[in-house]
Formats: sequence, C-alpha cells, structure tokens
Amino acid sequence: MKIDRLIGILSILLQREKVTAPYLAEKFEVSRRTINRDIETLSKAGIPVVTSQGAGGGLSIMEGYKLDKTLLTSSDMQAIISGLRSLDSVSGTNSYRLLMEKLSIEDKNPVDADRSVIVDLSSWDKSAVSDKFDLIKHAIENSQRIEFYYCSPNGECDRSLEPCHLIFQWSDWYVWGYCMMRNDYRMFRLSRMSRLKNTGEACAKRKIPEYTSNKLCHTKDEIEATVRFDKEVKWRVVDEFGADRIGYDEDGDIVLTFTWSDIPAFYRYILSFGDKAEILEPESYRKGFKEILKKMKKKYET
Repeated sequence: MKIDRLIGILSILLQREKVTAPYLAEKFEVSRRTINRDIETLSKAGIPVVTSQGAGGGLSIMEGYKLDKTLLTSSDMQAIISGLRSLDSVSGTNSYRLLMEKLSIEDKNPVDADRSVIVDLSSWDKSAVSDKFDLIKHAIENSQRIEFYYCSPNGECDRSLEPCHLIFQWSDWYVWGYCMMRNDYRMFRLSRMSRLKNTGEACAKRKIPEYTSNKLCHTKDEIEATVRFDKEVKWRVVDEFGADRIGYDEDGDIVLTFTWSDIPAFYRYILSFGDKAEILEPESYRKGFKEILKKMKKKYET
C-alpha cells in the first residue's frame, strides 16, 4: 500500500543522512518513477526532501527540519523484530518480517541480527491455529461476524461471534467477542473451533467493554475447596496459582484453598493431577469425587 511505503521511506530518510532513489526502489520493490512520485507526495505534505546531484548525491531531509536523526535505536529495532517474528510464528507467513525489513535501514537482514530471544506463539499443531488466526484477524479488522462449531467441556454447538480481540494467554490462542447465543462477551479457544467461516455480515454497533484477564476470577456461582497437592507437582501448582499463594504441610506437600467456576469443572481439574491431588474440604466434595472414582474403577473391572 502507498501509505505503508511512504511511512517506510520517511523512516529511512530520518535515519540516514542520504539515500538514492534506486536504493529506495529496490528496497520497496517498485520503480524509480514510483519513488519519485512518493518523494513529491512527501514534499507536498510539508516534509522538506532535498535532492542533490553528482557523486555522493541523493535524497535527504533538510538538515534543520529534524532534531534527531534516528527514530529507533538498534535495541529498539530488535525488540520490535522479536515481536513481529512471534506473530509470523502464528500466521505461518513472513509478512511481518518483510514489513520490518522495509522499515529497516540496515544493509544486512535485521531479522538475523539478533537471535538471542526467540518467541514461538504457534501451537504444537501449527495448522490448527494459523488459518484461523488470519481469518479472525481479517474479520476483526473489517468488523465482520464469524461462525464456527465449538467443542467445550459443556458440550458442542454452533456459535456466532462478533470478534473483538485475538488473545494469547495461558499458552493458547483465544478470540474474545460478543457471543450471539449468550448475548454477552465470551472467550473461545481457537484449537477447539471447526468449520470456521467469516460470514461477511457487519457487526452491530456496540460499546465494547475493556477486556480483563484473570484466570482465577470465576462466576458468581463459584465454589471454594481446600486441596492437598503432592510436592512432585509443585511446578504445576506454582505455574497456575503463583508461588506466593501456596502453603505447605509438615511433609512438604502443598495445601491450597482456592475457588473454581463450578463443581463438575473442579472435579475435572483435580482428575488432571491423577493421584497427586486430594480434596480435603468440604466433605461433600470429597464424597462427590469419591463417587466419580468408583464409576471409573467399575469401568476397568469388566
């Protein structure tokens, strides 16, 4: 797009003393004539671009116009590159990297300049998220409704959503938006979606509330329980609740009181620890969980 190219040209002119039109033409993969028109557009916008002829000549911004010759330091650029590279890891393309190359003035590829920080936001099955990520991103940018078939612990059904944000949290990608079924804002995990499509229908004009992230913030019907976790799974409990929240018994095992959204979801969570977790209180939850274990045992006795 022309506006992207103009911003890129301006960025380079602010960072370098002088560049040539052929250099810019090669950098942005356009003709020299196009670059000349872009320079003219920048000049009409009030940015004094000066052309000097002869050996060592080229394009530059009038010396008195700028206070600082550099918009971004090398460290700033590398931080931006790391962020853009992480987005490419999700989309499965190199479009963000190419954008950074256009804005970079270095002769060598800036993406390879520093690999000390690598951020890979893709799932273990890259195909499960990348196509959905791009489709949902396009729908958000164009304020269009999406539809999909969703599989969750509460069942499976078709959903229609007015997407607002793509969110990476808790090691997974989610889309947050207005759910037409619930008439409220909901979060959906991309990996649990199938038959995803952009309907092309415009989203309604709504006052979108601020998104808040709190994994341990549940509904008004939440339940509270005390659980003992084996010291062997301390790493997971610390990951999910934080080191400052947990307490210990005399054997070094973890004893923690916390809330959960509802009893069935709580039981599923405890089951995920196998024999490394025990419900201590309340007694009614211990009995309910015991009945689940009896049913499981019965299945393996036949």
